[in-house]
Amino acid sequence: MKMAVKRFILVFFGFSLQIAISLCTYLFFIEHFFIINILFSILGLLLTFSLIKNSKSYSYTLPLIITLILLPILGTLLYIILVKNKNRSKVLKNINKEEKEKKNYLTQNPEIKNEIKDNSKIRYLCDFSGYPVTKNNDVNYYPIGEEAFEVMLEELKKAEKFIFFEYFIVAPGKMWDSILEILEDKAKQGVDVRVMYDDLGCLSTLKKSYPNELAQKGIKCVVFNPLTPLAGIIMNNRDHRKILVIDGKVAFSGGINIADEYINVTKKYGHWKDNAIRISGDAVWNYTVMFLTMWNSFKKEDSDFNKFKYDFTKKHTNSRLCNSLCRDTIR
Repeated sequence: MKMAVKRFILVFFGFSLQIAISLCTYLFFIEHFFIINILFSILGLLLTFSLIKNSKSYSYTLPLIITLILLPILGTLLYIILVKNKNRSKVLKNINKEEKEKKNYLTQNPEIKNEIKDNSKIRYLCDFSGYPVTKNNDVNYYPIGEEAFEVMLEELKKAEKFIFFEYFIVAPGKMWDSILEILEDKAKQGVDVRVMYDDLGCLSTLKKSYPNELAQKGIKCVVFNPLTPLAGIIMNNRDHRKILVIDGKVAFSGGINIADEYINVTKKYGHWKDNAIRISGDAVWNYTVMFLTMWNSFKKEDSDFNKFKYDFTKKHTNSRLCNSLCRDTIR
């Protein structure tokens, strides 16, 4: 708790300073409200035209457009915070750049696309997400965390080439300690072990120096969007994904994070019921590319993703269409 409090105080102080400066600026300008309102109305109108012209998704921009028209001062400030800050964020720039460069790894099989042409929901998810629909997948659903946890341990022990691990929350305890023991052992065997976690999600659970501790165990680590005192609104961009990929053969996703309350070892919020899925088949490639794209947004390590692709030549008895949207997005 001391570690969490120290980091929180530092970030809170920097954020409070930004708010104080903004408030002082507002109080100064309010004396000349009439003139400023006219200027902002003109500026808001120009920004509205710009949003209408350049918007790719009105579900995202429409609330901002309405605010710009009705409340031009507030709308302009929101535009600066949400749009400009988003464009300036180094984190988002790197992610967007990497996603564009790695699109060629995600190609839709034309035969499968023809099969789903009459299913508007699946077709929309495929076209909107940019991740192909696949067949030849075995999917296991686990309605509660402790069931998924046992299977995750079994699959981790089978790893021979690589383990990709990306979660919002990682907390020391039975769940993480059991996984970490296997990860450390696999790293000693020469398996490429990579761990990514969100800094805000692990603010009270992991030390700032934790990546160095993992490095001493032979485990590579990336902390998503580290918190800083001057992070501002950008600190709201978090990685809520829950992804585990093993050798390109198996992928886990779902709602559970890596903490004891998710497997009901502790009763932090009462009995916790969350789900998870295990996928084995062609859809695992979507998760592999997803992880590698995010990883290489921070560490330019892989020039060719294809070396991580597993060739599923055998047809699975329980063949299904599967889209990679069984995932949490970056919010």
